[in-house]
Amino acid sequence: MTRVRMSASERGEQVLQAAVAAFAESGYAATKTDEIARLAGVSQPYVIRLFGTKRDLFLAATDRVCDRIEEIFRAEARQIGPHITPQEALRILGAGYAAFLADRELLLVQLHGFSASSDPAIGDDVRNRFGRIYQLIRELSGASVEDTRRFLATGMLFAVMAAMQVAGPNAIPQLWATEILDCPGDYAD
Repeated sequence: MTRVRMSASERGEQVLQAAVAAFAESGYAATKTDEIARLAGVSQPYVIRLFGTKRDLFLAATDRVCDRIEEIFRAEARQIGPHITPQEALRILGAGYAAFLADRELLLVQLHGFSASSDPAIGDDVRNRFGRIYQLIRELSGASVEDTRRFLATGMLFAVMAAMQVAGPNAIPQLWATEILDCPGDYAD
């Protein structure tokens, strides 16, 4: 049997995918690089050689999350025409964010990124990326600061609800969650 040798970039992607899975499950503090290496099928020293430190690998994972959110918003923005109001544009972007919420691993890494922000390097990166997403939403939608704030607040509410599994795929039905999700005027209608 012939084995195909992976390139360094392919191995790096394999390690990053394993890191996303591990950090989603255990968060930054509790995840060990040897666990990531085991999931990726490589040695722990190889993980360190590729990414440097666990912190650098976590930052790569949180960047993956933010890149995906930005990618989704840019793709959805292609539907925004010149006669679309900012509120309608936010609804279009919100529909795309629902797809992000369905990716449980990325969602959990996002939330772990927020909670690990007391580490100065992680916090600086997470705050910077959140600010970039805020600016992107404003740019793509033309929405006011107030409407963008409400959009982000609604998105964070839905993210927390998806993490609790009361929204999204495999939701455990809860009356209170249904009432919140069925609220007209939200950006995920």
